[in-house]
Amino acid sequence: MSRLSHSEIHMVHRIGWLRAAVLGANDGIVSTSSLVVGVAAAGSGSTEILIAGLAGLVAGAMSMAAGEYVSVSSQTDAENADLAREKRELAETPQAELRELTQIYVDRGLDRELAERVAAQLTQRNALSAHARDELGISETVTARPVQAAIVSALTFAAGAVVPVLVALASPADKISIIVAASTLVALAILGSLGATAGGAGVVRGAARVTFWGALAMGVTAAVGTMFGVDVG
Repeated sequence: MSRLSHSEIHMVHRIGWLRAAVLGANDGIVSTSSLVVGVAAAGSGSTEILIAGLAGLVAGAMSMAAGEYVSVSSQTDAENADLAREKRELAETPQAELRELTQIYVDRGLDRELAERVAAQLTQRNALSAHARDELGISETVTARPVQAAIVSALTFAAGAVVPVLVALASPADKISIIVAASTLVALAILGSLGATAGGAGVVRGAARVTFWGALAMGVTAAVGTMFGVDVG
């Protein structure tokens, strides 16, 4: 009988960069489109709309990078503090930590004898790694990476933001709001589909939720622009 190889492809290893990428691109499209639509609804000319869009692109990309770096760095600091405490406890009270690890496996369904053997073997191999993974929920697969998150967020924000800017640049002045809004909804649907596909989720649901919130943001911003727009012509 031939032996068939069994291959599994999981999506969890993509969590770090995928979250930052989807958030960055979505924020880039929505915030810049909303800005362009709002400024256009206020009665501004093509030049003012383009300047506002470009300013939003640059400022947003830098803000996303800084925000992601600070946020993920805080997560990293918390993880490192937990690991340092766990390392100290392993050095000071190894038997108590072994019993704690054993109980974790018992709570997950192993009988106590097997749980004790598993805990002992994993402790002998790499005690800190075992406790980090099974007690603290920290692993190399989903560990926080501040620089990666910052770079991905900035690049994807800029990539998303450039869409409404280019559309506004190519649109007639009196049609900018409508064309930018329509193209943004299409871009958001595509983004939601790609994000869902990369994460192994449902494409329709992913596209729908991204598109809905993007449409809501543009609608509110357009309403504000219309309310406060001043016609000086």
